[in-house]
Amino acid sequence: MRINTKCSIAIHSLILINLCADTHKLNSETIARSTGCNPVIIRNLFRQLQDSGIIRVTRGAGGGACLNRPPEEISILDIYLAVEAEPDNPVIGIHLNPEPLCPVGAYIHEVLEEPYRNIEAAMQEEMKKYSLHMLTERIKRLNAEISGQ
Repeated sequence: MRINTKCSIAIHSLILINLCADTHKLNSETIARSTGCNPVIIRNLFRQLQDSGIIRVTRGAGGGACLNRPPEEISILDIYLAVEAEPDNPVIGIHLNPEPLCPVGAYIHEVLEEPYRNIEAAMQEEMKKYSLHMLTERIKRLNAEISGQ
């Protein structure tokens, strides 16, 4: 699957959870307002993030989501793999029905397989470099700059 907005919505949600962890737990409705998404989308992301061990969700009054691991140990790759990655659906797809009698179509899959695999591996290596902690600290700095602190 190509990277769509699910990953950035999940990162937005996790930064918000991380920022508010000391004061209160956040529910899907609160995060939906912040992200501009429907609460159902947030609940679906929460389920995926919980299944991957990134967050814990408690239901009922006073419930909400909280990080299940330190933010320094959660990378963009972890989040991506939790909400977007599909083992049989690479980031860069190859069209399915090239003309086998065409001199390009006959070999396009074979030609693109290795570079696309390498591109995806490089992308994942880069995603490992950025932790939830780093992203949260950047949000804090930007907010401080705007407020003049």
